[in-house]
Amino acid sequence: MDASQIQAVLVFAMPVLFAITLHEAAHGYAARHFGDNTAYMMGRISLNPIRHIDPIGTILMPLLLYFATSGAFLFGYAKPVPVNFGRLRDPRWHGMWVALAGPGINFAMALGWGLLAIALSLGGLQEPFFFQMVQAGVLVNLVMCAFNLFPLPPLDGGRVLVSLLPIGPARLLARTERYGFFIVMALILLGAVTKIWMRPVMYGLNLAIELILSPLY
Repeated sequence: MDASQIQAVLVFAMPVLFAITLHEAAHGYAARHFGDNTAYMMGRISLNPIRHIDPIGTILMPLLLYFATSGAFLFGYAKPVPVNFGRLRDPRWHGMWVALAGPGINFAMALGWGLLAIALSLGGLQEPFFFQMVQAGVLVNLVMCAFNLFPLPPLDGGRVLVSLLPIGPARLLARTERYGFFIVMALILLGAVTKIWMRPVMYGLNLAIELILSPLY
């Protein structure tokens, strides 16, 4: 591991931890708000990253993929926050908002990192490391937001689509959840998720952030 790789890990470490922790905590907070205390009772509604870190999915897999592909391909996951959708006051519509809470907080964090970049510029700070971290914060959260919005269960976008579809198609889509992870991984390896979904969605999200922050530039 050379100095540039160590610096890259340090630059991304804090943004990744915040992105994963708040994403999962947001699901738990939303579920509790709408009537399901499962995550709260299990101590998963927390801003403590340790409670959400999966040793393999959050640490080992991203590091191995980063060094194996020289940063070209990166993938990881945290411990999913447990949600009993049957306990929600309105399982269909409240379930949709619980699912959207994760990507929603990632978009908010990307916006927050953008605001921090403006604040650093106004403060006259010239340290490149902090600007690289800010850029990493925007990128990581846009990636997480776009990826989790992919419309296939068990990803958040799949749960949203299940809520929006008529009952018949919704049930058919929900049945794919047990195979969804493997389908998504296959599509990632084929490059379909990146080309067809990630790039246009991230472009749209980034454009929205630029429009929101444009009065401050």
